[in-house]
Amino acid sequence: MPERPLLIFPAPELASKSKLGGGPGKIHKPTHTRQGQRLSPLFTQLQQTFDNRCVEIQRTMAGIDPEQVLVIETIGSIENFANAIKKIDGLEWMGEIEADELAPDQDFYDEKNADKTLGGRLYLVMTNQQALNQMLSLWTQYKDNPDMQFARGLTKFRDVFLCLKNIRRWDVQDRLMETGLIEVWKEDLSHDGQRMIKFETELWFRGSSEKRTTSQQQVMQLIQNLGGNVKSQCVIEDISYHSLLAELPANKIQEIINSPSTDLVKCDNIMFLRPVGQMATGKEDIAGDLSENVSQRESTPSGNAIVAVFDGMPMANHELLAGRLIIDDPDDWSSSYAVKNRSHGTAMCSLIVHGDLTNNERSLSTPIYVRPVMLPHPYGNGQEVVPEDILLVDLLHRAVRRIFDENDSNPVSASHIKVINFSIGDPCRQFTQIMSPLARLLDWLSEKYNILFIISAGNHAIKIPIGLTSENFDNLSEDAKRDAVLKALYENARHRKILSPAESINGLTIGSLHYDSSQISHLGDRHDVYSLSLPSPISAFGSGYRRAIKPDMLFSGGKLLFRREIDSSGNLVFVPVITRLAPGNQVASPSQLAGELKKTAFFQGTSNAAALASRSAVICYEVLDEIFNDQSINILDEIAVAPLIKAMLAHGCAWGEIYQYLNSALNPSGQNNSQIKTWISQWAGYGISDINKILGCTEQRATMLGFGYLNDEEAHVFRLPLPPSLSSRKEKRKITITLAWLSPIAASTQKYRVASLWFEALDNKLSPQRLDGDWRGVRRGTLQHEIFEGDKAVPISDEDSLQIKVNCKKEAGRIINAVPYGLVVSFEVAEGIDVPIYEEIRTRIATQIKID
Repeated sequence: MPERPLLIFPAPELASKSKLGGGPGKIHKPTHTRQGQRLSPLFTQLQQTFDNRCVEIQRTMAGIDPEQVLVIETIGSIENFANAIKKIDGLEWMGEIEADELAPDQDFYDEKNADKTLGGRLYLVMTNQQALNQMLSLWTQYKDNPDMQFARGLTKFRDVFLCLKNIRRWDVQDRLMETGLIEVWKEDLSHDGQRMIKFETELWFRGSSEKRTTSQQQVMQLIQNLGGNVKSQCVIEDISYHSLLAELPANKIQEIINSPSTDLVKCDNIMFLRPVGQMATGKEDIAGDLSENVSQRESTPSGNAIVAVFDGMPMANHELLAGRLIIDDPDDWSSSYAVKNRSHGTAMCSLIVHGDLTNNERSLSTPIYVRPVMLPHPYGNGQEVVPEDILLVDLLHRAVRRIFDENDSNPVSASHIKVINFSIGDPCRQFTQIMSPLARLLDWLSEKYNILFIISAGNHAIKIPIGLTSENFDNLSEDAKRDAVLKALYENARHRKILSPAESINGLTIGSLHYDSSQISHLGDRHDVYSLSLPSPISAFGSGYRRAIKPDMLFSGGKLLFRREIDSSGNLVFVPVITRLAPGNQVASPSQLAGELKKTAFFQGTSNAAALASRSAVICYEVLDEIFNDQSINILDEIAVAPLIKAMLAHGCAWGEIYQYLNSALNPSGQNNSQIKTWISQWAGYGISDINKILGCTEQRATMLGFGYLNDEEAHVFRLPLPPSLSSRKEKRKITITLAWLSPIAASTQKYRVASLWFEALDNKLSPQRLDGDWRGVRRGTLQHEIFEGDKAVPISDEDSLQIKVNCKKEAGRIINAVPYGLVVSFEVAEGIDVPIYEEIRTRIATQIKID
């Protein structure tokens, strides 16, 4: 235990939650007459297209009641609209999507800022002919008489008509053209134009098993009519997921590419058609780029695995990993996994066990549980990939249940695992506004089993177009060159979004810091686009769901160098150079030659960063275990451990110089001061994680841990005793507060997050100034991290304390079980100031415990 260990708060006081203030600005809406002019043609067109589609369906699948999905787009949200939908027989609620970048027009605009983009909702509703007729009848009655009395339960339709911007059918564009499947199919056909080609058919999740069965049978019939097959299916009710793994002959795939409006693609039971087998590692050539192991490591670990790794198969007999891995391979994937191809899993395990080998850090004392979820790419291109003959959601669901559910078929005991590392992202699912099934799965499993998923934000190793000629760029100062690169990255951010499942609200999403400790012996034609500790040029951009802060934080992902090229316009372009040479994080690596067990290589990217975050999570667990043992608390019985680890990893985060450099590049004139914090958090999250700040305290810094369980409308008040030695002294001090929890989810609702928690620092006179993240943005996810500073002289009496109130309220649904949370609070002054912060707070906390 360190000389000054972390402290534990006394039990909090139970209180009622505080009220949240604020709200959206006033939106101008069209008059009733204008809505009638706008919407009547839309409803007429909707009725016609619905009728035409019904005729098509009856011709191809006679005897069924045609149903179609409507997309109802509103400006603003309509609370409890789903309840009104249930009142009309034949309407079924399918879900809702947040739309936060709707362009204003002459009918809808913010009255204070007419150019401001608007927020809205896309309500997705399944309807048959009878239900559509009833809804259209309501519209006609309302259009003719705006003062009409709606039947009980249907008043929400009046609110919808007032805010309605557009209404249409869910069609081929939604189902196919925006999923990236066409491009993947073209690539597949270029490799082999004769084989059966697999894809995922995600169905609308129906509320009853009978409707799901009918929907599935209809889709299967359409697939079989094209000479295809359904290989497997997966239904997980808790995340509203129903999907089929299907395959079609190559010639039928080509027909769909040529003319997408086929019976299958137009099928209204289908939500999305998506590619499979796209979650893959890079294509780096490892030949000639390997070095020898830097040093022998400590003895074999012992005890239980705390962290699991879902990745490629690692090289288990590498000298740096031998005896350190518990490999659970129930599907015997190792038999088809050549050792030379076991690159990514080996690297991730190496980083978790040893950290960056260049830094020569201590190795973890516990083993790692490994479940392989990737195989070598069938085309033999050096990639490792999630196989195309499985649904990944199904595989991960089974893998997690195998760990935690009692199962006689599972010989591996791993229920003590608290962290699962997932350093893989889907390049075909950049996050826009819809939570991916994989993110929903991880969120649900996280809360169900009280585990923390640590997820890589995703890499975009693509060109950076600078927009300047090479000569003009070279004539810039070094600062201006850096600003040009940063500005170019942000201008292209819409193509560099976080990759599924990085939008997970319960997981920690990790971005890559452009930093490592390696020594570069040979640059060649490679260039470092900026030498500062900023987010990596390939690290993905957020935000997350409902504009929550994503990524959550940055860990070292290694530096990546670039080559200069000239584009067709004569302007400079930086192209990433992916090799196993330094720079980067140094890791264990397989070799092309059999029997070589000591090789290492250099990796770069968010996968590395997530692995290093998972390593830090295990270290946090060790700290908690030691503290809990000292307090006679059984850590395995404490379900707040995962939220505590989550809060601890974030607690040392800060933007530091990131703010200065990004503000210089993106806000040189100071005209975007209200937006700059949002822009920074979209790439850097809460900043660079400093795990050393949570391992122990100093004479000038005291860190306290709190945890508990809250129901709806409840709050806990923690009291941080203030050090009397600071009374009336004008010294700079900082208070850092981090709150984390795991929320249940309501998968088919836009709000999605069932439990909303937030803290307040009540009457914080000592450190009133907020640093870094926007105060609204930090409350949108399941991690709130804030830093407060101040230096005014404030009188402090012996009984004074800072009250930190943790609140809980329901958001997307009813809170059934009390929500566990973790809280970390630090109070500090600059090192060297002669104030015994730690000792004064420790003594006064001990007094509180005795009184309690």
